[in-house]
This record gives sequence, structure tokens and C-alpha cells, in this order.
Amino acid sequence: MARRIDVTGAGGVRLAAWEFGDPAKNDPAKNDPAGHRSEAMIPAQSTGERGARTGPVPGRTTGVLLLHGLMGRASHWASTARWLSERHRAVALDQRGHGRSDKPPQAAAFTREAYVEDAEAALEQLGLAPTVLVGHAMGALTAWQLAAKRPDLISGVIICDMRASALGAASQREWADWFRSWPVPFATLADVRKWFGEDDPWVERPNPARGEFYAEVMQESPDGWRPVFEPEQMLKSRETWVYDAHWEELTQVRCPTLVVRGLDGELGRAEAQEMVRVLPLGEYAEVPGAGHLVHYDQPEGWRTAIEPFLDGVLAR
Repeated sequence: MARRIDVTGAGGVRLAAWEFGDPAKNDPAKNDPAGHRSEAMIPAQSTGERGARTGPVPGRTTGVLLLHGLMGRASHWASTARWLSERHRAVALDQRGHGRSDKPPQAAAFTREAYVEDAEAALEQLGLAPTVLVGHAMGALTAWQLAAKRPDLISGVIICDMRASALGAASQREWADWFRSWPVPFATLADVRKWFGEDDPWVERPNPARGEFYAEVMQESPDGWRPVFEPEQMLKSRETWVYDAHWEELTQVRCPTLVVRGLDGELGRAEAQEMVRVLPLGEYAEVPGAGHLVHYDQPEGWRTAIEPFLDGVLAR
């Protein structure tokens, strides 16, 4: 299970961080006949004051901060965080606009700088530094931008399936059209799983893990199941990086950095290897059978890919 700790991000935004411990003997996800990994997996057991729990956990002297991608949430890291917590202090952050964290109404709240400052604030308030940052997609961009900005806080970075190249206006339009295609509200979680795992036009072949991923970010409302985030805020977040390339920031990351891609993911092999080349201490790994949601598609392959790197960095 995981314990919630509130931290204060940029502009006073309240962020929910989740510190993982040993797996519960009674995993509520296993007891749920629908198989939905709900909020019960990460109970809201707040410390009662922001940032109250600081410093290392006894017996766990190194920290890992996990940053989800766009539309994700901290609970998507549950499998990774649980095995990490056996030896390290593992914390996953619900980033602004996501999960249980605040969703500021103003568009200006969703800048790259705000996301980076949130992660920086979380590290400092939780007493995690120096830490390894593990980021998926948007969370990976946040990770390497923070590592470039604050090398004193970061001992290593894992970049999971995030491109450094600019994606452009066409990509942003495709995403806007995609959000409009969602048949919300969904009547049941089974409908969520089926649409995102099979019926979504972006799905090339049935992908149950993708269906589960999106079921995780739905909440029940009076008229059915809707996302816990605001799609417009996701588009605002995305437009702050899709028009620019981020190679220069990679060159400024001085700590060991592992670039991981799924063989069927969005990050191509040539671009991934170029990212490794420009990183001062870059390494490369790929996960067979995985798409963009590498850690969710193939959790065992993901662990095999990143554990040697983590062991090397965290043993320093």
C-alpha cells in the first residue's frame, strides 16, 4: 500500500505524493471482482500537514521519485514502486492536473516551468534528494529538465519512451481530435477497458493493458465514468512542449541517464540512440513486446531493463 503526503508545488498548488511500502497481504485489486485498480490501492492517509514526513526512511537510504506521463497518475507506478520500496524510498507524484492533485482552473498553470518546479518542490519537501528520477513520457521530460536545472538534487534519471524532437502542430491537432472522439461518459468500466483496449482508432491491435491503464484514470459520476482530469488542461500541458525540441537540455544532464523504449512505442530506436549519444552519461535499453506504456505493458521486462541501472546508480 501507499501513504499520501501532501506537498506544495509552484504557485501554492497542492500535490499528492504517495510513498510506497511493502505490498499489502490483502491486495484490494485482487479482491475486486471487476479487476479495477481503484483509489483503494492508494488510500488517502494524509500526514495531516504538508511535507510533514521528511528525511530517509530507516533502512532505506536512497530515494526514487516516479513521474507519470500525460493523463497518468501515481498509481500507474504501483508495481514498480512496490519492488523499489524493498530497498529504497519510493515516492510517486500525482502531477498538477492529475490524480488527486489540484487542477488549477487557469491555463497559465500548466507550463513546463510549473511541472519542473513541482517536482523540485516535492524532492525538497520530502527530503528525497539526492534521488533517481524515473519518468514516463511527459514525466520523463520533466525529469531531464529538472536534472539539467538542479544537478545537486539528482543522482540519476530514467527516461521512458519520451521523444526529444519537436512533434509540431499536426500532432497537437490529432490529440485534440482524439479527445473529442472519446464516447464519454462511459456506462461501465468494462466499456472503458474495451474502448481504449480495442475500439479506439489509435489501437492497432487489442491491448488489454492499455484498457486497464485508462480504467485507472476514470471516476464515477452521476451519468457514468469520466476521466479524473480535464482534457483541455491536458492539451494545455502538452502544447508547452510539442512545438519545441529538447536536445539542448539533454546535453546538460550530467548524471547517469538511461533511455528506455518499448519496441512498439512512440520513441524510435534511431532517436533513442541519438538521445543516448548526446547525453554525457547516457545508456540505452529496450523492452520487447512493449508499446508506449512500457512499465504497464511489460512490468517484468521493464524491471529487467532498469534494475541493473538503478543498482549501479544507487550503490554509488
